[in-house]
Amino acid sequence: MANMAVVEVTDATFQNEIEQHQGLAVVDLWAEWCGPCRLVAPIVEQLATEYAGRVKVAKLDVDANPMTAMRFQVRSIPTLLFFRDGKIVDSVIGAVPKPALTQRLDRHVGTAAA
Repeated sequence: MANMAVVEVTDATFQNEIEQHQGLAVVDLWAEWCGPCRLVAPIVEQLATEYAGRVKVAKLDVDANPMTAMRFQVRSIPTLLFFRDGKIVDSVIGAVPKPALTQRLDRHVGTAAA
């Protein structure tokens, strides 16, 4: 993964990287074999660049890190989990178009300023 704006997280680093992060963080839960995940990946990378400094964007491979996926009851991938100050505040399940994700992010980024 060439995009430096996206952080790879694991079961071991999830708490430090996401749950202790102050502000908005979005985690893309995916797997190598998942076709829809491959459709969402470039969108997630674009959003990470566009929202750099405002939103922390991370990816978690559910095959290599099953504990986190089980903990958040992720049953379908891709799943995007939205965290604010370490607490889950929203989720998106399935491959959705970029405008839908942008709208969701804007709503959450807007609440940070309020």
